[in-house]
Amino acid sequence: MPVPTPALPRACRHVLSLDDFEPLARRHLPRPIHAYISGAVEDNRALAENRQAFADLAFRPRVLAGVAQRDLGFELFGRRYAAPVGLAPMGISALSAYRGDIVLAQAAQQANVPAIMSGSSLIRLEEVMAAAPQTWFQAYLPGEMAQIDGLLDRVQAAGVQTLVITVDTPVAANRENNVRAGFSTPLKPSLSLAWQGISHPRWLFSTFLKTLARHGMPHFENNYATRGAPILSPSVLRDFSDRAHLNWTHLAAIRQRWPGQLVVKGILTPEDAAIAREHGADGLIVSNHGGRQLDGAVAPLRVLPAIVRAVPGLPVMLDSGVRRGTDAIKALALGARCVFVGRPFNYAASVAGLAGVAHAIGLLREEISRDMAMLGLTRLDQITPACIRPVASAADYFPPPETHP
Repeated sequence: MPVPTPALPRACRHVLSLDDFEPLARRHLPRPIHAYISGAVEDNRALAENRQAFADLAFRPRVLAGVAQRDLGFELFGRRYAAPVGLAPMGISALSAYRGDIVLAQAAQQANVPAIMSGSSLIRLEEVMAAAPQTWFQAYLPGEMAQIDGLLDRVQAAGVQTLVITVDTPVAANRENNVRAGFSTPLKPSLSLAWQGISHPRWLFSTFLKTLARHGMPHFENNYATRGAPILSPSVLRDFSDRAHLNWTHLAAIRQRWPGQLVVKGILTPEDAAIAREHGADGLIVSNHGGRQLDGAVAPLRVLPAIVRAVPGLPVMLDSGVRRGTDAIKALALGARCVFVGRPFNYAASVAGLAGVAHAIGLLREEISRDMAMLGLTRLDQITPACIRPVASAADYFPPPETHP
């Protein structure tokens, strides 16, 4: 039975864009948890580059095109979705929002857009799939093939149809912002951490204490076939540190035994895109992990066209840096089938639960529809490279002289 979307809380009635959720979440969340969501890695260059890549493109709108009726629907893996946006996987979202993984998945299913559940989640995969059966699952592969097989058996038994393998985390990233803000994995009890909870009473009572009372201490539930470590356990580091030896043979083995759709996330080069296709990938997500892994990594938007050309016919999606409908359209114009958004939906869930996420999805969908009208478009397949151009081009100011026969 569908879960009804509650009325939008008063705090969100002035939220007019995805970015408006961030200051609300900053006030609501303890500083360490907000820093975990908002931060990137080292000098934040990849994070900034993700946004700059979109700013470096401008639109070429056409007019008088008759755009009264617009259709944002598209086909992917045999299903028709309502809009070309989805919810990216977000780790430990149940620590920022009560039952966060379920809230995100339910909001996406109600809006008929794709959602990817994170492997570093604190709610059992089976519970999320029961609440939102169309949810995709993103796996962080364990270190041994026997453990991978066990995890795949569990994921398949849970009813997952689309498995996402994230490949850009061979080692832990250097997230200095987490350390400076007091966030660590595992969480380490301290006076400072206690004060952050006490000084954010709404989060403390509505999320953390409510979770403890109803569900016990949160664990990393989905790294293995069995339950993972609690968030306060030192063994959390071990659970996340055994991926450096993974290689393409592991993906080939997964393809042999996984019956559903297989998506590879974290591709940034045409070479790796072609190899992923050779090893049986059904789709790719071009991503630099939102700037959270390798600082200075190229922005996905800049390499998207080359990757699309390298794997003709294969669905290529994009995440990292999408904040506006205009961003989504630019990515679609360069060949993306759809885009995924992370941080803003996490913020929305933290401040307003299911209603907040539904509002965020609606804002993005409305922007895409409005922007398509401004561009003179009525369907997604009309979004082509002809819709965009670089912001700066010498030819605009110094066109070549006309030649006459």
